[in-house]
Amino acid sequence: MDRHPPFETLPNFRDLGGYPTPDGRRVRPGLLYRADSLGKLTEGTPDWTRFLSLGIGTVIDLRYPWEIEGRGRVPEHASFTYHNLSIEHRPYDQAVLTPDIDPGPYLAERFAEVAEDGRAEIGRALQLVAAAAEQNTPLVFHCASGKDRTGLLAALILGLLGVPEPTIIEDFTLTELATPALLSAWQARHDGRTPTWPAWGRAPESVMRLFLAGLTSRYGSIDGYVTEALSLDAPTLSTTLRDRLLEQRPTTWPGLTYRKASAADAGTLVRLRDTAALWQLARGIDQWKPGEKDEAHFRSRVTEGEVWLAYADGSLAGACELWWHDPAAWGPRPPDAGYVHRLMTTPHTAPPGTGRRLLTEAESRIAASGRAFARLDCLASNPRLRAYYESAGYTVVGEQRAKDGGLGSPYAVTLMEKRLTP
Repeated sequence: MDRHPPFETLPNFRDLGGYPTPDGRRVRPGLLYRADSLGKLTEGTPDWTRFLSLGIGTVIDLRYPWEIEGRGRVPEHASFTYHNLSIEHRPYDQAVLTPDIDPGPYLAERFAEVAEDGRAEIGRALQLVAAAAEQNTPLVFHCASGKDRTGLLAALILGLLGVPEPTIIEDFTLTELATPALLSAWQARHDGRTPTWPAWGRAPESVMRLFLAGLTSRYGSIDGYVTEALSLDAPTLSTTLRDRLLEQRPTTWPGLTYRKASAADAGTLVRLRDTAALWQLARGIDQWKPGEKDEAHFRSRVTEGEVWLAYADGSLAGACELWWHDPAAWGPRPPDAGYVHRLMTTPHTAPPGTGRRLLTEAESRIAASGRAFARLDCLASNPRLRAYYESAGYTVVGEQRAKDGGLGSPYAVTLMEKRLTP
């Protein structure tokens, strides 16, 4: 599945399907969507046709009425019902905040205010989600940017579904993929100016982590908040949502197809890497950071080496880079190896084993070139990643204590290689 339907005007529209729960189930795709303002949709456009094709039966608009009056709402249509539930009661302008304000604690405090002020509207929104689930009808909820109010409601829904907290945090941070587009749109509305707050439009993991910690401290859990603060029957609500919105993970998955990337795929590769980086950060893994590799990087890799994309049933599942020399990590070497870099998969939606199959595909291409070894490096501080490659047949052959990855901060990497069968 593709979590991000390709809307031109809605950069933060995404499907909450595919997220796993500890009992082995996953959120059903195509039933629950979150978005930035649907007021940007216009009848008669490809985006409007795409939106209607999703079969959405309920739209929940979390904005203030004055926002709707000034910026518009989703066009009326007989296929869905529209509800305006303004869950935020204390307006504030993030764009004019001063640069010294830390977004983590600041926004977590605002979220806590919304959770208290908007009890009636949040409770009603959860009831609408449950009603749509019982009818097996897709639903979308949104605010202006699809980040804060939308993120709070998404966290509550995912929590009631049993989705683990790191995944809830990860889902919140995915707005980072849309930040450049959201910022560009804001600047277009404000004569090219830039918000004074550098964190405008950002969704760092600390915001959701601190908010959930505060909610748990006060109410014991999301279920506790729903019961005590919203006066709803949390067990019944949770059971309804889980029965209707969860499904068993597939027992069979589509096979992978591979395509060599071109320079035109650079944007897709940036998005894929940043998605993987956000997955890591939500779990406390300090390795990749969003924005470290831009489109220029991937265009150069396409030119100087090879980049391969993997697809499952037409949706992107992963990618990896294949280099033919790597002096930064390995020093000068004869042309006896290919070097695998940036092995990455789409979190939660790629078929199981996609990473290993991508690695095998890269190894087959290295062997076909007549080279005897597949080589790679991984951070010396990441034993879990080292174990993954060891399970794939790679052995440790050394360490580079000061690799220069082009980011200005040399770091230690473990060097690993695998002898290939011709």
